[in-house]
Amino acid sequence: MFNIVLVHPQIPPNTGNIIRLCANNGCKLHLIEPLGFELDEKSVRRAGMDYRDLASVNKWCDYQSFLASIGPANLWSYSSKSTIWYSDVSYAKGDYLMFGSETAGLPSDIASTVKENNRLHIPMQADSRSLNLSNAVSIVSYEAWRQQGFSRAIDNF
Repeated sequence: MFNIVLVHPQIPPNTGNIIRLCANNGCKLHLIEPLGFELDEKSVRRAGMDYRDLASVNKWCDYQSFLASIGPANLWSYSSKSTIWYSDVSYAKGDYLMFGSETAGLPSDIASTVKENNRLHIPMQADSRSLNLSNAVSIVSYEAWRQQGFSRAIDNF
């Protein structure tokens, strides 16, 4: 499926929602430290991350370690500064979908590692500041999955 990459997430319930999302849509989650919270059992349970055992979650000590180990072939990033809509590109299985923290977005040194044509944004109303991180990840991951014909999905009707 796809890989979700969260760079320096700060809000535990957002990450908890994304872990639950990954358990339901089959994406793998990669967390790039530093995190704004602990991933110990007590913290995980308190933040609603009780789906962690149902999702593939990897933690990386920094972005360089992530790149050196994974070397993602196709890395997408999402920012309000881009001019290309997230829905105007073609996603392929195995792609990496990278999001910055809730408070600061992607650090510029990390954002600059992504090819310019792979820097995308989610359209919003002109007077809106930003989307919630877990909502943004949901929007993008389901568009990528839709493009794959919702492969491996089970209808729950």
